[in-house]
Amino acid sequence: MKSPMCFIKKLASFIFIAGLFCIVSCVSVQTSEFEIKPADPFFEKFTPTKAPETKGLILKTGDRLAICGDSITEQKKYSRIMETYLTVCVPQLKITARQYGWSGETAEGFLARMTNDCLRFHPTIATTCYGMNDYKYRPYDEANGQWYHEKYTAVVRSFKDAGARVVLGSPGCVGKVASWVKTASGTLEEHNLHLCKLRNIDIEIAAKEHVRFADIFWPMFTAGYVAQQKYGPDYAVAGKDGVHPGMAGQLIMAYAYLKAMGLDGDIGTFMVNLKNNRAKATAGHKINGFKNGTLTITSSKYPFCATGEANQDTSIRSGMALVPFNEQLNRLRLVVKGGTAAKYKVTWGEESRTYSAEQLATGINLAEDFAVNPFLEAFNKVDEAVAAKQAYETTQIKRIFHGTEGKADMETAVKKTEAERALLAAAIQAALVPVTHTIRIEAQ
Repeated sequence: MKSPMCFIKKLASFIFIAGLFCIVSCVSVQTSEFEIKPADPFFEKFTPTKAPETKGLILKTGDRLAICGDSITEQKKYSRIMETYLTVCVPQLKITARQYGWSGETAEGFLARMTNDCLRFHPTIATTCYGMNDYKYRPYDEANGQWYHEKYTAVVRSFKDAGARVVLGSPGCVGKVASWVKTASGTLEEHNLHLCKLRNIDIEIAAKEHVRFADIFWPMFTAGYVAQQKYGPDYAVAGKDGVHPGMAGQLIMAYAYLKAMGLDGDIGTFMVNLKNNRAKATAGHKINGFKNGTLTITSSKYPFCATGEANQDTSIRSGMALVPFNEQLNRLRLVVKGGTAAKYKVTWGEESRTYSAEQLATGINLAEDFAVNPFLEAFNKVDEAVAAKQAYETTQIKRIFHGTEGKADMETAVKKTEAERALLAAAIQAALVPVTHTIRIEAQ
């Protein structure tokens, strides 16, 4: 028979191991509840809830998209990127869009006007971007958090009641304390901690209301830090005024919404076999011919095109390097097999790059490697048409619906402005034409 002391030692050992297992398990669970933070004291106080995974495409063919938000939306930059992307990269979905940005707006402010300005046009899906004015440019307090939760939830429910799916966006980050807000108080860190808290509240709302969540704050906040380490302290993801992002930051915002929609980013693939002298392409692209290493294609799907310097916060191309935009949302691939040379020069339009045979066999992303490409001219025409339409949408809502004409006779104002807007919408589709282009592959 074993002694009582032996039994006690075994029991103590079991309790210690069980307790250790519990501690490890708790730490594991706690870690999984939050986003991974860079190992730098700059992020020490931030506790960003882990964003939910996006599963499947939320978009449906023929969707009418409402892009809603405050002055950042009224800038018509991320909204323009989104609409142009949906128009040229996934034309088969036939998505149309309207932007409803209003400077200084909060979720409560949009709630008051959304029936008149937005729901009358029967959107089937909406993106929302509130929180920047809702945080009131001050440190977080529970009363403000509860107010924001209530009003933003009401916006989501109003869209759902109208039959629209929702992609709920978080606010972004700030790079300065807004000097033009006379009631602003607290430090820059306290402001971003407040915005991070509102982001976490947004995740709660999205989960409870069963809608998609677009994380803008955390990617923008972390990318801004990384960019300043790489390019210097003047690089401002949140914008030169600290609140309104330049094009790099706007690209990050558009990326967040497009990813939340579940888009897979597959623009197309061109497959070439040099040994058999054959080529084929995926849907949206037609092979016209392949001879002597030259491939001719006509494409009805465009890659998203952007030029500019990688170290400039005013550049969309720079934003593309801060998040995996090209990798996840903008893949136009060339795969070349069957060759005998070790290296090949690939010429697309007027630009050339040299690749190893192994790289080409795996596949290269033309959209990433060739900023200047044969799609650029046609892409810019569509993008300019989108910009013109979105500019008119601000005029339609702010100056006419909420101006003298709308107050006198709203229905007449709607009818008149819709006729003008229809012409601008038609111009976008007229600009979306097939592009014929060539790719030349030469052994080096």
